[in-house]
Amino acid sequence: MLTRKNKLLLYKLLSLFSVVRGYNILMIILAQYLASIYILSPNLPLRQVVFDVNLFLIVTASALVIAAGYIINNFYDAEKDLINKPTKSMLDRLVSQRFKLTTYFILNFLSVFAASYISFRAVLFFSAYIFGIWLYSHKLKRIPLLGNLVSATLAIAPFFVVFVYYKNFETVIFVHALFLFLLILAREMVKDLENMAGDLAQNYKTVPLLYGAIVSKSLITLLIALTVIPGYLLITVFDVGYMYVYFAGGLLLLLLFVILLWASKGRTHYVWLHNILKFIIIAGVFSILLIDVDLVLNRIL
Repeated sequence: MLTRKNKLLLYKLLSLFSVVRGYNILMIILAQYLASIYILSPNLPLRQVVFDVNLFLIVTASALVIAAGYIINNFYDAEKDLINKPTKSMLDRLVSQRFKLTTYFILNFLSVFAASYISFRAVLFFSAYIFGIWLYSHKLKRIPLLGNLVSATLAIAPFFVVFVYYKNFETVIFVHALFLFLLILAREMVKDLENMAGDLAQNYKTVPLLYGAIVSKSLITLLIALTVIPGYLLITVFDVGYMYVYFAGGLLLLLLFVILLWASKGRTHYVWLHNILKFIIIAGVFSILLIDVDLVLNRIL
């Protein structure tokens, strides 16, 4: 039987996990490792990739910076989230703002410390990454469209650093990255539709608030249309193994998404649309395994 003190501690741990979006960080870690194994270094032995200390430090530093980024974003959006996400916001408030800021600085320090064991260039990259996240949370997210572009760029940065580490410059890598970038950017713009009430109350200048939902939906539709190009190339031109099934299914789901987008009228609908794009992105992480289903077994030795 948990005591009152232990229950409060448990709730605070859950609150901190909610603030740093622990489930998102776990997915990013998994995606970085799967991308490293199946896409960026397909000719290296599995053990060499999995037990690569430098890769582990890169993934660790990325996870720490992203967790810190969620904290500072939560700090600046505290009032807005009370309107847009009241239930989650009440859970997040179990941890004080002072403790969040302290944790933010500690996580950033640990990330740079981890990067220092890799190289000076890694320290520069993660320092710039930390600054970029802070600048986005503090200023850039309030600028229509630019905030969306910066957010999507920051989201794929952890994959960029792994890509540079392996020095794999094949065209298929850029096409994969473009597909992911466009999906994330579309998702960011759907979130603007979803969060209009809180954005309006906090004087955020987003596309739907400045130009209306119709313009916002048109831009999202354009992004989805552009996503078809890398998706089609990955199905017909590049060898992605059985992952072509994911891209084919993803494009069909995106067609349904566009239909639902234009039929949507309220926050509940936008939440569903947001979740559809989130599902496609998460499914893409696990679908990396389809590039070669026998790859792991054949490379264990």
